Amino acid sequence: MIEELQKALVDWFRRGHRDMPWRRTRDPYAIWVSEIMLQQTQVETVRRYFTRWMERFPTVHALAAAPEDDVLAAWAGLGYYARARNLLAAAREVVAGYGGQFPAAPEQIRALPGIGPYTAGAIASIAFGLPEPILDGNVARVLQRIYRLPGAPDEAALRKELWARAAELVPRDAPGDFNQALMELGATVCTPRSPACLACPVMRLCRARAQGEEESIPSPKKKAATRVVELVTVLIERRGGLLLVRRPSRGLWGGLWEPPTGERRRGEAARAAASRIASAAAGLWLTDVESLEPFEHQLTHRRMRFSPFRARARGTVKLVGYEDERWLAPAEARDLGVAAWAARLITVLEGAS
Repeated sequence: MIEELQKALVDWFRRGHRDMPWRRTRDPYAIWVSEIMLQQTQVETVRRYFTRWMERFPTVHALAAAPEDDVLAAWAGLGYYARARNLLAAAREVVAGYGGQFPAAPEQIRALPGIGPYTAGAIASIAFGLPEPILDGNVARVLQRIYRLPGAPDEAALRKELWARAAELVPRDAPGDFNQALMELGATVCTPRSPACLACPVMRLCRARAQGEEESIPSPKKKAATRVVELVTVLIERRGGLLLVRRPSRGLWGGLWEPPTGERRRGEAARAAASRIASAAAGLWLTDVESLEPFEHQLTHRRMRFSPFRARARGTVKLVGYEDERWLAPAEARDLGVAAWAARLITVLEGAS
């Protein structure tokens, strides 16, 4: 069964697959960037970002030499910004420790910041032709159905078995094409709902299909409860400039720039929270406070409700909880590494000016 699966999937992939820019190269740097971008992000979004990224940072040397602000600005809108910071840290390790040559040994790849077993397997197999397994959501679903393994793919025992199956399956010849075939099959044919079994190159080998269980395997993951977070943010202007402050490098939106922002206390009026946050975070006293349209920003397990204000302020900036400050024209501010919600708010400010 293993050899038949290997041949069927590789042949199917080579006959035709989605054309993506990172599939036109074996450059480990480009493959690494694409795999990091594809984590938690849709392919069509990554396609746009990847092309711009490679124009701006065409080599690992170019990325390693870039300031963090430039890297975060290029990443802005992709979310999960720790990925961008890890890319930069890993690029600097590759330059410092390997002379700019991306390491080929799987254990060296896995040791780089931000690279887990799946990403290491993808790089090793696609860029270097090594028989290293991969396991992401799409691949897990394919394997669960082929081998008829019920359960949710995040269950520890099942996850361990799926990794073992992936390692058993990956061929010594064309491991990159085989792994990409598994990913492609899960993304385009063996989908979570209404899988296109009749178009599947390994349908007759699929045990879940044979039992009519292709739609009940895998079991859905348990969804974490969504937490609502009430935030107040203040667009503080002075002499044509907008105050932006930089968050610490760790944590949510780490290293990004934003207007002074903080959580609203239970029972606290939004306008009072704006004054408190401006004073506590930047040492400023607000004047001419104007409320703007509230909005929401959805994260994976959090719904962020923003109450934004526009204001002027007195005093000298004294930061608490932030690492840096800049007064910039709104058009310049959007060129910094700012989160999507902050970029949206700054655009509103430009339109109102």
